[in-house]
Amino acid sequence: MGKKMTKTNAARILDKEKVPYEIIQYETGDGLVDGVSVAAKIGHPEEQVYKTLVAAGSSKQHYVFVIPVAEELDLKAAAKAAGEKKIEMAPVKDIFQLTGYIRGGCSPVGMKKPFPTYVAQQAEMQPEIIVSAGKIGMQIKLDPRKLLEVTNGQYAGLTVYND
Repeated sequence: MGKKMTKTNAARILDKEKVPYEIIQYETGDGLVDGVSVAAKIGHPEEQVYKTLVAAGSSKQHYVFVIPVAEELDLKAAAKAAGEKKIEMAPVKDIFQLTGYIRGGCSPVGMKKPFPTYVAQQAEMQPEIIVSAGKIGMQIKLDPRKLLEVTNGQYAGLTVYND
């Protein structure tokens, strides 16, 4: 095939689980690696591109929330989904230690250890969603149901502007 690309942990796991996916690469030299910029760079609508957020509950348990890039996590809704009294975003300085990924390149697939994962219910309406491949400059496009299977995740109402 002639493609020279190092596979990320997320891609290796999807291969092992025989989950079909497509790798999408984008240019990072301009420093614009936020989700909305990435959606524009890869030419996909913001509703199809998702960001991965890591948060901690009152119980000190960590959770993963996967939401559309242009939306905000509703902490109350996230706490409710996770069965917690309260949820707070994990400090950026802790992301690598918790997940094995860096901020901006955090994939819901293949974290150091599996965390309870919740995907915004809007994903259910998409035939495919795009999430980080685990490296800045790389995204993975896949069926959201397959993402739920491989992360043992579930859909939940998670965003401030829930439809």
